[in-house]
Amino acid sequence: MTRSWVTKLWPWLRLLIGLGILGALLWWHSTDAFVDALQAIDVRAVLIALAVGLVTTVLSAARWCLVARRLGLHLPMAGAVSDYYRAQFLNAVLPAGVLGDVHRAVSHGHRSGDVARGVRAVFLERVAGQIVPVIVGGAVLFTQPAVLSAMAPVMTPVLVALAVALSVLLVLARWRHRALSAMFADTRAVLDVWPAIVGLSLTALAGHLALFVVAARLAGSTAPLLTLVPLLLLALLVMVLPVNVGGWGPREAVLAVAFGAAGLGSAQGLTVSVVYGVLTFVACLPGAVALLVKRREAVPERRDQAPQGVPALAGAGQ
Repeated sequence: MTRSWVTKLWPWLRLLIGLGILGALLWWHSTDAFVDALQAIDVRAVLIALAVGLVTTVLSAARWCLVARRLGLHLPMAGAVSDYYRAQFLNAVLPAGVLGDVHRAVSHGHRSGDVARGVRAVFLERVAGQIVPVIVGGAVLFTQPAVLSAMAPVMTPVLVALAVALSVLLVLARWRHRALSAMFADTRAVLDVWPAIVGLSLTALAGHLALFVVAARLAGSTAPLLTLVPLLLLALLVMVLPVNVGGWGPREAVLAVAFGAAGLGSAQGLTVSVVYGVLTFVACLPGAVALLVKRREAVPERRDQAPQGVPALAGAGQ
């Protein structure tokens, strides 16, 4: 009963927290930052977002291939890129923010004949991809005393959110000892190739930072990169929190506070974050095309196989 209650409540709690943060920012800054952000985006920015998105998606898909193959699962690179694009698009448009990854994990698990291992492969790949920005962003945070002091009030709800997330994981793990043991075994297998995983994650992080810099310049920020990059790393750090709505929420709050603390203006920080949010959505739009292509390929396949379904099931039951 407890497990069912926690599982059902947590996605809605995440959604409410993310929407609450966005609502507070709208109340604080009205809609000016959002309007300015949309006006700043042009065709050149869209093309840059698509190019950067292609690079980061290929790097992330390569990381997924590496993890999956270490777990004994077949995953061709072309299929991984297509699936990753679809997952990013679904994550961006669906409320929970992780349903695309769930779809990616289950689909690959079905194709590989081992859904549980497919889910673990995606989970480990996502953790590996988030550890690098967490470590780098955390280290940078302590090199910015003014920002760290201003972030103190914001970090309290962040730590609470992390505590809630860890509690949910512990509660779920309590009922799944066997799954937890399998996860530890797969984690040990993936650790054998950690240099390659870290390298792919660092390169992907550089791509995300590059897109953030583009967003800052479009928003009118003329701050030097040495001032700008640490603030952007903090935004990437907070984006790993499971309390956003398609990536929106904590990122905007943190950048508004961080830019204000750095003397760059909280309104500009919010504008930068909104521009980045729009550009990341543009970057994952090829996932919508991949989703449509997959649906068109799947419909004829099901129709062709429909007349053969009854004999096949009848034979399987003997």
